[in-house]
Amino acid sequence: MENLILFYPEGHQAHAEPGHPERPQRVETIRSAMQEVGWWKQFPQVNPIQLPSNVLHTIHSPTYLDILQRVCVRGEHYDADTYTTPASWDLAHNTAGGAAAIAQAIWQGRSQRGFALTRPPGHHAIHSAAMGFCLLNNVALAAEFLIQQEGAHRLAIVDLDLHHGNGTQEAFYQRKDVFYISTHQYPHYPGTGKIDEIGSGAGEGLTANFPLPPFSGDNAFRTIMDEIILPLLDRYNPQMILVSYGFDPHWNEPLGNLQLSAVVYGELITRLTGWADQHCDGRISLFLEGGYDLQAAKACTLSVIAAILGETFHDPLGRSPRPEASTWQSVVRRAKEIWLT
Repeated sequence: MENLILFYPEGHQAHAEPGHPERPQRVETIRSAMQEVGWWKQFPQVNPIQLPSNVLHTIHSPTYLDILQRVCVRGEHYDADTYTTPASWDLAHNTAGGAAAIAQAIWQGRSQRGFALTRPPGHHAIHSAAMGFCLLNNVALAAEFLIQQEGAHRLAIVDLDLHHGNGTQEAFYQRKDVFYISTHQYPHYPGTGKIDEIGSGAGEGLTANFPLPPFSGDNAFRTIMDEIILPLLDRYNPQMILVSYGFDPHWNEPLGNLQLSAVVYGELITRLTGWADQHCDGRISLFLEGGYDLQAAKACTLSVIAAILGETFHDPLGRSPRPEASTWQSVVRRAKEIWLT
């Protein structure tokens, strides 16, 4: 069994718009950082899977997919924030298939950990629309692929992006086979992910949101992970953990105001990999979402890959020069009332 398996979105550079923050350099910075420390060639890469139509149509409506394809052919914006190019349709499917391939490799035991450089990103894409730079919801499609094709019936998605993954939440909000957990800045785009959004119907109690006020940082994330998220994983006992990895909670991120350091991001992944080792045969994989500062991209990625591999990481950026606010403590108190009483 491999220690780590990778997915790289070949040709992703053709999905680009001058001046847009969601740019190819995000992935290329990550690849260069891994090359510098010898990790890129050390681990095998997977080829994307062609997703079955029933998997695609569970997460995205056929009507939306038809519209998206037409928009991509013309290379137009889907909305004010979300651009396409004539290459974007194929690249989005390639990336979603890569996410599924990583998830399948982990599920089948061909590798203990997985890291997918999924670009375009995905967690804002809802059933009927693209939004927030996202075209297809990669992590939701990977989870759905495991459920439909591999027989999974109890998965956890832990979303550590700056922004709430509204598309991923929507996909599983009324279902019991995926527990969606999100830490995110609030109020912030897209305006969803309130603490009382906990799922409904069969999925009631299987969505957990931790909406953090601006300038929450290392202490907030450590506390939520150790005192709430890990106990919730104990309760649900998923067969695999899928992590939406955005490096934009980092304190140097231009589009947000959280204060997470790269070294503590790695600690969060260490906690999750440790849980996975004890409870689900080490099955855990990371799927790239947002993050737009390239220095943070390098530092956070090296930190989380070191955590996955159990290696030491030295943070070149250090902790935020701004003191962490304490307003997050009220979120933790309320979350404990909802989840632990």
